Amino acid sequence: MTTPATTPPLTWLYAPGDRPQTVTKALACGADVVIIDLEDAVAPDRKEYARTATAERLCEPQPVPVHVRVNALDSPFAAADLRAMAALPGVCGLRLPKVTSPHQITRVAETVPPTDRGATPLHALLETALGIEHAYAIACAHPSLRGIALGEADLRADLGLRDDAGLDWSRSRVVVAARAAGLAPPPQSVHPDIRDLAGLATTCAHGRTLGFLGRAAIHPRQLPIIERAYLPTEQELEEAETIVKAAARDQGAQALPDGRFIDAAVVATAQRTLSLAPRRA
Repeated sequence: MTTPATTPPLTWLYAPGDRPQTVTKALACGADVVIIDLEDAVAPDRKEYARTATAERLCEPQPVPVHVRVNALDSPFAAADLRAMAALPGVCGLRLPKVTSPHQITRVAETVPPTDRGATPLHALLETALGIEHAYAIACAHPSLRGIALGEADLRADLGLRDDAGLDWSRSRVVVAARAAGLAPPPQSVHPDIRDLAGLATTCAHGRTLGFLGRAAIHPRQLPIIERAYLPTEQELEEAETIVKAAARDQGAQALPDGRFIDAAVVATAQRTLSLAPRRA
């Protein structure tokens, strides 16, 4: 089977920065990306310790990619977080919470010094109505921005929502903005109940229909549910392989023998599906 060289991440596991032992366990539990959290998971009187402990941990490369979620950019902790984390060898990305405007991204990108690996990748979390309204502008703000995603708990509170379905418009807005800006499909926001694995699976299936790819988690037990929900089925892989082979034989739009019409967009979707094939082995 023909597959692209890279496999996109499906699981993003949060770990609190002020609990080094939990971070150690997170790095060994099989998540595609570990996100060390300096923001919501850390109490105000533990912020400095979390920053110091995380900097010590990430002074060398880690066994899996590590992102750091810094504190909100308008908080008194953000500037110190960015200075401490930006150039560390173990940092593969910085996650910026509660982003509301493209100017915040530009300011961070121009403030964070480049490393010998290039500019530090930035990821914006949209958690307010204003952030959603500016989703596309934020996604296009700077070449260092590599992804956008939702922070649904804060957004739900900001919008005064009682029903989860009320978030679907915002979810689609973020998926469309990411695509329009040429960014990777965003991962879903976390499912907050670590005991509700059935609910996690159901909401992952819904997120997949909306165009998300993968999901953030707050406990290792959620990881296999997320991965299983986002891996393509055997039938989907077979269909994708058929599309890619047909496109290789004949460039341009065409119809398959079964009547399905394919063009460049359909081929790109099939290639993305095939990129996940190695994970089913």
